[in-house]
Amino acid sequence: MSRRYWFAGLAALLISGAAFAQDRSIVVASTTSTEQSGLFGFLLPKFTERTGIKIKVVAVGTGQALDIGRRGDADVVFVHDRPAEDKFMTEGFGVQRFDVMYNDFVIVGPKADPAHIGGGKDVTAAFRAISSSKVEFVSRGDRSGTHAAELRYWKDAGIDIDAAKGSWYREIGQGMGAALNMASADNAYVLSDRGTWLSFKNRGDLAVLVEGDKRLFNQYGVMLVNPQKHPNVKVSEGQAFVDWLISSDGQKTIADYKVGGEQLFFPDAN
Repeated sequence: MSRRYWFAGLAALLISGAAFAQDRSIVVASTTSTEQSGLFGFLLPKFTERTGIKIKVVAVGTGQALDIGRRGDADVVFVHDRPAEDKFMTEGFGVQRFDVMYNDFVIVGPKADPAHIGGGKDVTAAFRAISSSKVEFVSRGDRSGTHAAELRYWKDAGIDIDAAKGSWYREIGQGMGAALNMASADNAYVLSDRGTWLSFKNRGDLAVLVEGDKRLFNQYGVMLVNPQKHPNVKVSEGQAFVDWLISSDGQKTIADYKVGGEQLFFPDAN
């Protein structure tokens, strides 16, 4: 091999090595509410600015986000369905789970309120009234954390939703934004996380009708995907994101995100 070709090969290796060293990025599988509420648009650039690590977000329902983690197609999962998160950890797919932040769920519906649930604080009583009056209810139907919570509320209300649902119960298999848009267009009821509702612009005749029940508490957790299951996981970069979220800086950044002067998420890592 001539010296010219040897140096050319060496230069190519150095260039590719430098490019690899600079490619610090991770994939985060997360619930749609972290993105559609605008939180990630506010939060992630600050993390990248501090660390140089870029984040690609896959925003889907919590169930799908956890499945992405199970397949090893994400480095971190950031979701909000504690029973499903605990199962993910028990199966060995996560390294450690941390509380990050919380808000709450609300029942949104038309101001005319044909089910007469407005002003109530009992989510199960509201669900029973919606079911008995057969007024339109939009369900995400997408295995998200919000959908899982909705199914728990039907069960707690003593309603077998599979048996009770009819044309009034619309399962759309889509995210929170799409569910709110459909509810707005049809003057229907819907369960929403408060963060997405506060950032939602197309409200039409909708308003928050039921809130304040302690069962509407909505906790978010974060987990690094276990590299023993998937060696491709970027451990140092992924753990850096987890550590920052639960640090005082990350927690303050979450608290600083507001829409119309109203805080959407409340940090609780400690």
